Amino acid sequence: MLSRRFVAVARGSALSRADAAALSAGWKVASSRTRRARFHSSNLLQAETVKVPQMAESITEGTLKTWLKKPGDIVQADEEVATIETDKIDVSVNVPQAGKIVELLAGEDDTVTVGQDLFRYEPGATEGGAPSHDEGPGGGAKQAREPEEPKDKEQEKGTPPPPTPSPEDARSKEPTGPKEGASKKDVKELPKAAKPEGKEKAPAKQEPAQPRVAGARTETRVKMNRMRLRIAERLKESQNAAASLTTFNEVDMSSVMEMRAKYKDEVLKTHGVKLGFMSAFARACCLALKDIPAANASIEGDEIVYRDYVDISVAVATPKGLVTPVVRNAEGMNFVDLEKEIASLGVKARDGKLTLEDMAGGTFTISNGGVFGSLYGTPIINLPQSAVLGMHAIKERPVVVNGQIVIRPIMVVALTYDHRLLDGREAVTFLVKVRDYLEDPRKMLLA
Repeated sequence: MLSRRFVAVARGSALSRADAAALSAGWKVASSRTRRARFHSSNLLQAETVKVPQMAESITEGTLKTWLKKPGDIVQADEEVATIETDKIDVSVNVPQAGKIVELLAGEDDTVTVGQDLFRYEPGATEGGAPSHDEGPGGGAKQAREPEEPKDKEQEKGTPPPPTPSPEDARSKEPTGPKEGASKKDVKELPKAAKPEGKEKAPAKQEPAQPRVAGARTETRVKMNRMRLRIAERLKESQNAAASLTTFNEVDMSSVMEMRAKYKDEVLKTHGVKLGFMSAFARACCLALKDIPAANASIEGDEIVYRDYVDISVAVATPKGLVTPVVRNAEGMNFVDLEKEIASLGVKARDGKLTLEDMAGGTFTISNGGVFGSLYGTPIINLPQSAVLGMHAIKERPVVVNGQIVIRPIMVVALTYDHRLLDGREAVTFLVKVRDYLEDPRKMLLA
């Protein structure tokens, strides 16, 4: 019947009043069904899967450290959803578009590989956008039918809605208790008065912590994170591969401390960076590495690779372990440039914002154990590098200067080197040059 009416319309024939009413009703039915079909199919068609991203050429898997979102949460474009822990850095997984999280496909502490499905989300399904699966047919479908439902006759005539009772009237109508002469049945049917909120939500009693018994032999096992595992592997690899040897020397820090005290306020005001000791040590090492290029070289197979640039790895202690971000092309930097770069890398390391590019490479390492009070130490070589300089705490000690016993601030410095590349003569010469530059910083301007 409806198809014949369509043919009549197409031919331009006039429709009777009954045919026109039937055709209009058919359009309404088809329209409502179309809206319902669109509602039920939109979320299924739009759901997309986010995979574990590429992290680095040498990293193929990681541990899912934590989920920052849960199913049903609304997310904005490029918002972080999960964190994957690798043996070098933490990798953030972001959602590419705004939408709603639908399903998490991995659990915390699970090992995930690059390209693995991680979670599913609905693009555009925000609070003011498309509805979710949980709304069901009673949600969006009901809203779609609301314009078609006929309004109440009284409302069409403009009848005002019943007045809202005031709080005073509501309190006057509240039952206060059974009236005189009321039966037991009536008393039972009376609504109960609301109990004070404090009594309903009494705080749960917290069990007191068990006191530690003297002499108790308890143990706690904690799983090593990937970074700690990698550090352990690398350090043991260094011990097994390199022919490590350490040489020591003492540095009179009087001149460097005097220079720092004289110019630190001016540097901070002009350049916005604090003048410390790391820049002086980094600059002294860069100059000494030019004279002793073997300390800046590495072994690859049966070849020695010499470099005409200096990338200094600066050891930084973080809550998760030791990291060594790299100051690139340090040989061309002055004190202020070195301080800025070292400070920037230190902040990124402590905030967990280091990238793989920040830690890749490095030709020489400086480790400052003195900030923790270390007096002596033998740092471990960061392979494939051939040497590492260890700084220690500054202590006032009596020393002999021009036949006189004087008190001077002394730092013990240590150089651990790979004896496969450096002989003792070269290693000691390198450390002596560093000492001479630090005891008279003006020599750095003449080098």
